[in-house]
Amino acid sequence: MGKGTLVARLLERDERLWLSRSWTTRPRRPGESADAYNFVDRPTFEKRIADAGFLEWAEFLGHLYGTPTPDPPHGLDGKDIVLEIDVQGAEQVRARFPDPLVILIQPPSRAVQEERLRKRGDTDEQIAKRLALAEHEEARGREIADHVVINDDLTRAVDEVAGILARHRNPGGTT
Repeated sequence: MGKGTLVARLLERDERLWLSRSWTTRPRRPGESADAYNFVDRPTFEKRIADAGFLEWAEFLGHLYGTPTPDPPHGLDGKDIVLEIDVQGAEQVRARFPDPLVILIQPPSRAVQEERLRKRGDTDEQIAKRLALAEHEEARGREIADHVVINDDLTRAVDEVAGILARHRNPGGTT
């Protein structure tokens, strides 16, 4: 189970979290939920870029991905925003905002990462490209992250992230 599953479990557990739904120009994978992303065409995405409508965006493997500037339907009501983004996105967010909490979610091994990519339907070419970038991405991610969580056991990883959030919400206090 990858970071998307971890984030979904965290959202089920903590009502003080609000997930910003990312945009992408890539097609939906077989079996992927229609609300996994806002799937849009390139011109729509590029117009949003021109309108400064993203907190961060990047091109990855020929497709655009981005986090829209938060505009939830009923306001955030004090909720913490969760961004499920890559290292490039985290760097952009960190450059724009002084104190985001950055948690790097890392697979336990390349073999497990490859298995997860295959299960979600990535092609051999996409898998090879992702794995080739993984070492650099993780090294850079460790440099900018406030915390690193190894996603080797989903329940434990969710508990660890929940504990990190609790400590940041209540520094020096009890959780």
